[in-house]
Amino acid sequence: MNTKIMKPIYIALIMVFFAGSIFAQNQNVGINDNGSSPNASAMLDVSSTTKGFLPPRMTTAQRNTITSPAEGLVIYNTEEKTLNIFNGTAWSLINPVVCGQSFTDLRDGKVYPTVQIGSQCWMTKNLNIGTKVTGLTEPANNSTIGKYCFNDDEAYCNIYGGLYNWAEMVQYLNGATNTTSWSPVPTGNVQGICPTGWHIPTDAEWTTLTTYLGGENGAGGKLKETSTTHWNSPNTGATNESGFTSVPAGNRYYDGSFFSLGLNGYWWSSTENDPSNSWGRSMYFYDSDVSRNYFGKYYGFSVRCLQNF
Repeated sequence: MNTKIMKPIYIALIMVFFAGSIFAQNQNVGINDNGSSPNASAMLDVSSTTKGFLPPRMTTAQRNTITSPAEGLVIYNTEEKTLNIFNGTAWSLINPVVCGQSFTDLRDGKVYPTVQIGSQCWMTKNLNIGTKVTGLTEPANNSTIGKYCFNDDEAYCNIYGGLYNWAEMVQYLNGATNTTSWSPVPTGNVQGICPTGWHIPTDAEWTTLTTYLGGENGAGGKLKETSTTHWNSPNTGATNESGFTSVPAGNRYYDGSFFSLGLNGYWWSSTENDPSNSWGRSMYFYDSDVSRNYFGKYYGFSVRCLQNF
């Protein structure tokens, strides 16, 4: 056999064995370019004055394929341009958002105020992430988030946020589409198109919100933006005492048409009713209630994100 080929292989095997023996003896390891010894309190001490440390770099989709991430696992998110850490339940930012303050979605620079309502922290604006597609187009399962804008006009997205069909919102998690269920059903938070550290609220989490505000009868008034700048008159019962500031973005229908701007607002949950329908919430200009219904996943609805805890 060619000894010139075998020699590097032998060297590599020796290095692997040596590294393994260090970890087996529970000793600390130093990697440096200045001859310093590793700090006694560290299992691994990387030291340099001319070079940095590079964690694994990946997209959100690639990060989400990590099997059983350990609590404390860290990666660099190439889409959000920041470090992500797994907190034992969900991926979050190294420096989480302080509820009540605004934060910038690092994916596109848009700013979202937040508000504490009971035990929950909500965005106070509808999500507006992605590239506009026409009402006649079904977004594809790819690396680009597709959003609808009322009447195919980006200006409406800038005011009311984007409209998303259900499958695009959950980013086709576990094979979910607008006509098929995911398999398996997720057991934790569904991030979908929300920023890291946030998730799409479940049907139960929407119920937690409306229950805290006194129940579906009347909760809409406490959630709706006051005035008739965006809501049609009379915008019945609107006090916005919760700070949620809902606006009536209308919806996109399956045939590509748009309805109800100024009249009604519709918001998805991540909870399915059946393979083709999922639960959501709606509010109307003519009363102060919140309606709970299931809708065809093909609808384009607004999305509000809920902070992970």
